[in-house]
Amino acid sequence: MGAPFSGVVLVSRGDETLLAEASGYAHIAYGVENTIDTRFAIASGTKGFTALVVVSLVAEGRLKLTTTAREVLGDDLPLIDDRVTVEHLLTHTSGIGDYCDDDDPPETPPGLVTSADYLAALDGFPQKTPPGREFHYNNGAFVVLGLIAERIAGIPFTDLVHDRVCAPAGMTDTAFLRSDALPARTATGYLEDGRTNVFSLPVVGHGDGGIYSSAPDFRKFWPAFLGGRIVPREWVARMLRPHADGYGLGFWLPRPGVVRLVGGDHGVAFRSTHEPASGLTATLTSNDHRGGGPLLRRLDEFLTKA
Repeated sequence: MGAPFSGVVLVSRGDETLLAEASGYAHIAYGVENTIDTRFAIASGTKGFTALVVVSLVAEGRLKLTTTAREVLGDDLPLIDDRVTVEHLLTHTSGIGDYCDDDDPPETPPGLVTSADYLAALDGFPQKTPPGREFHYNNGAFVVLGLIAERIAGIPFTDLVHDRVCAPAGMTDTAFLRSDALPARTATGYLEDGRTNVFSLPVVGHGDGGIYSSAPDFRKFWPAFLGGRIVPREWVARMLRPHADGYGLGFWLPRPGVVRLVGGDHGVAFRSTHEPASGLTATLTSNDHRGGGPLLRRLDEFLTKA
C-alpha cells in the first residue's frame, strides 16, 4: 500500500457540509497536522484567478480579447508571434513557446520572485505553432497574461489577484506566499523521497500557478464567481463557454454543467469542482504530488448523484 493521503477533502452544498476530512501532516518534522483550514499551494488552480483578473480588465474596457500581446509587451518577448491575442493566451491556443512545458518539463528556473524574473525566464522560447491553430496546455501563456494585466492596470499582479478576486469573494486565506517563508497554518509540500519542495518551485508564483489557498476558501469562491461578484454575469457565461479540449477561459469544463480548477506540481495536488445546478462544491488539497487517487473518485460520486 502507498503512503496515506496528506491533505484535506471538503464537499459542501451551500451552507451544508457533506464531507470534511483532514489527514497527514502540514509539517512532518514538527508534527504539525493538517486541519480543514490549512492552506496549501494549488499550482495551476491559479490560472482561473489569472483569467478572472484579465477578464475583469476586459469588462472595464481597459483590454480586449482581441488585444495582441505585442500591443502591451512592446519589444519584450520578441519570439511571441505578433498575431497572438489575449483570447489565444486564455484558451491555450497561442502556440507560443513554453518556459515550463508539461510535455517536456524543464528544471524550474531558480529564484523566480518578481515579474522581471519571470519576464527573463520566458524569453528565448520560439513560437511553436501559428496562433489559433491548436490547443496545447501552456503555462507560460498565463504568465504572459499576468504581465499584460499588471502593465494595463499599473499594479503588481499579486495585488491584482487579491483586489479583484480574493477580496470580493471573501477568500481571506488565499494569497501568493514565499515558498521559503511559509507562515503558520500553511502546508509544506513534500517530494517522493521525503524532501520538501522548496527547491522545486518558484519562490513566489505568478499567472500560471503558485498561489496558496484553503478548501473553505473555495467554498466561497465558486458562488462569488458564478454570482457575478468578481466579473459581470455576462462574462461568467463567456468564460464557461467551451473552446477547445473541454476548456473555457481559464477553467476546465469536464462535462456539461460542471466547472473545475486543477493543479499539480512537485509536492502539490489540487482539484476543486463545482456544479452550479446543485450548488455542490468538491475540493481536494494536498501537500504531495499523488493527487488523491481513490479520494477523487469519492468526490466525483457526490457530483454524479446530485
